[in-house]
Amino acid sequence: MTTDFDEKYYKAGDGLRLYYRDYGAGKHGDQTAVICLHGLTRNSRDFERLAAELSSDYRVICPDFRGRGESEYDSNWRNYHPAQYAEDILTLVLERGLAHVRLVGTSLGGMVAALLASAAGERVAAVVLNDIGPEIHAVGLGRIVASAGNLPRAENFAVALANTRANYELALPDWSAENWRWYTQNTYRQTASGDFELNYDRNIGTAVRAGLAGLQGSPQDIFDALADIPTLLIRGAISDVMTADIAARMQQRKPDLDVVSVPNRGHVPILDEKEALDAIRTFLKET
Repeated sequence: MTTDFDEKYYKAGDGLRLYYRDYGAGKHGDQTAVICLHGLTRNSRDFERLAAELSSDYRVICPDFRGRGESEYDSNWRNYHPAQYAEDILTLVLERGLAHVRLVGTSLGGMVAALLASAAGERVAAVVLNDIGPEIHAVGLGRIVASAGNLPRAENFAVALANTRANYELALPDWSAENWRWYTQNTYRQTASGDFELNYDRNIGTAVRAGLAGLQGSPQDIFDALADIPTLLIRGAISDVMTADIAARMQQRKPDLDVVSVPNRGHVPILDEKEALDAIRTFLKET
């Protein structure tokens, strides 16, 4: 297991400077990779633990979508939508000459993975969806829309930690203090003035509440792009986004869909849980 990675940048089609972490570059071949796509208000750091587990066997690339983490913020918040993120990631895939990729998509990242499969399915060997599908339960959707971009700025790390825990503890009820420190460091960044601000552009919340989707076709049509692609669905057993009923309907539409539930996890599993790691390792070996 390694935590070593290279920090790299590339240019989006509109010139925005975008960041990614590259684990295992040059060790596993330059034309294939596992690409991990984060959630709505998250960033590449969330995959540190998963990438450390996988990078001994695979090249693992973890990008920051525009407006998150180390990627440049977009001056036009209307560009914060899944179709734009998919276009950005496809630019990365093409520029780096990746002929085959396996995609791990958490929440929003799963939508982006399905859009990439629709646009460049010949390059997508397999997809892991983390607590996301063509349906989103109304309870979870309402919670996400209300909170995006609205966590308060914090005058010190202790307040940032309390804010982070209050927002995410529903999904991670059994976490240790060490885990919460790590997640807070991913959620907030320290500013030049010494306080702590969210590690993403707050205008992402503006875009979400404006209803921007940037999708052509229904969500079901988009996820149907995975019909012929091996797909694993990881869901939190207590998720308010990906309920058991929604997962069952996804299996009815795609009978070869593998579904694994992670106990005591809501939206979303971190993918360092034993159940998730075991399932992902097995799935990647088989694809």
